[in-house]
Amino acid sequence: MKPIRKLFSRQNLRQLGPGLITGAADDDPSGIATYSQAGAQFGFSMLWTVVFTLPLMVAIQIVSARIGYVTRRGLAANIKASFPRWVLLTVVGMLLVANTLNVAADIAAMAEALRLLLGGSAHVYAVTFGLLCLVLQVFLPYKTYVRWLKWLTLALLSYVAVAFTVHLDWSQVFGEILRPRLSVNHEVLLMVVAVFGTTISPYLFFWQAAQEMEDTSDSAPHTPRQVRHHLRRIKVDTLVGMTFSNLIAFFIILSTAATLHAAGVTDIQTSAQAAQALRPLAGELTFFLFSLGIIGTGMLAVPVLAGSAGYAAAEVADWPGSLSSRLDKGEGRGFYGVIAAATVGGVILCFTPMDPVKELFWSAVLNGVIAVPIMAVMMLLASRAQTMGANVIGPRLRWLGWIATAVMALTVIAMFTTS
Repeated sequence: MKPIRKLFSRQNLRQLGPGLITGAADDDPSGIATYSQAGAQFGFSMLWTVVFTLPLMVAIQIVSARIGYVTRRGLAANIKASFPRWVLLTVVGMLLVANTLNVAADIAAMAEALRLLLGGSAHVYAVTFGLLCLVLQVFLPYKTYVRWLKWLTLALLSYVAVAFTVHLDWSQVFGEILRPRLSVNHEVLLMVVAVFGTTISPYLFFWQAAQEMEDTSDSAPHTPRQVRHHLRRIKVDTLVGMTFSNLIAFFIILSTAATLHAAGVTDIQTSAQAAQALRPLAGELTFFLFSLGIIGTGMLAVPVLAGSAGYAAAEVADWPGSLSSRLDKGEGRGFYGVIAAATVGGVILCFTPMDPVKELFWSAVLNGVIAVPIMAVMMLLASRAQTMGANVIGPRLRWLGWIATAVMALTVIAMFTTS
């Protein structure tokens, strides 16, 4: 127990940052929609997915964070140094496409949530949210931005409260986690890929690696003791962040299963239907609470999506770029240009006729598909002494990382073969 208490000491918890923010950004509007659909369609039988993925998610995010910290470079820069150019362009190209579509889905969901609350035009709200996210990311100092991101995580706790508001048979809940009653077919596998994809998402790999690089670039420790201390901090930070992320995901599925699925709503078509999961807690304020959660997590996730794209593209093109760069001083123009392009591109895609809920779901599926090759490349990097020096990942982390990669790959293959 002593090592655990030391690991979660007050001093270590004060240092939480990239891991916590990454975990919170994982429960973006895409995640809320996907988890809500999972609970509505399959009830408690999908709860196992977020329990099963927690250790895999923690492992793969620690891998990405260690790469960023040890090498002082982002993932794209490391891929550029260690792999052929076609691998670099393929990985970064997939990331840019997925991130832009995810930005579009998240902004569309935020706009629809506000329209649900206030009425008016969702298109006008989409443009407003896009510009707001862009302006904050470009002009707000990085340290201030981090403090904002941490506080925005609190909006998600309403789903935890719902689970304790309705009557639940907890023996049934735990029984479904251990022995889910699911038949293996295309619909089930599609949902599993979507849940896995919104839980273990490529943009989170690039973001956390970049944040570790930024946090240590100015005062990087050099002694082996300092390195070990910082790697322990990464472990705590990532474990806390990913546990928070999956705990919220668990309660979103649980809440929608106990409310929507139990009421016969098994296919969520609109944001209004998804909002009804909060009715036992909020009553007439259901739409307000739902909108607050969607908008809060969207404001958290859109900059992470656009920022991870900016880091990756800047590293490919050898542009200087950092969230600490000052555009008014001529710094990071290419970096911020990519962020602007991803955000504006996402806003433009909001004008397509596709329903925001379905857009969110399919962006999660896409993330699940493209995560596989990116995870494989990351695991190869983290195991290379040429890249990591004396800090290559150990056997336990290597096994968990490759198991996560294999699970994602097998699930995606099974989804395609049953379509």
